[in-house]
Amino acid sequence: MSLATQIRPITYLKSNAADIVKGFSVNPEPIIITQNGEARMVVMDIAEYEKQQETIALLKLLALGRTEFKAGHFSEAEDFLDEMGDVA
Repeated sequence: MSLATQIRPITYLKSNAADIVKGFSVNPEPIIITQNGEARMVVMDIAEYEKQQETIALLKLLALGRTEFKAGHFSEAEDFLDEMGDVA
């Protein structure tokens, strides 16, 4: 994905909002909106946004797990599976 090809001024957003929404069905790449030549916001397809949020949540869980592991807060796999069997 090349963000450089997806940069548009705010006037483009104002005058082409409906076309932008339709365009996401063909090209889900986010669009960067500029104001006075500076990037100010990103407009993106909701499905892509949701996927991105799920990915961020999973990465946070992995980071938390890594932190817990480094702190010594873990159990052996066999003990964990035995414990899970008791719950079921």
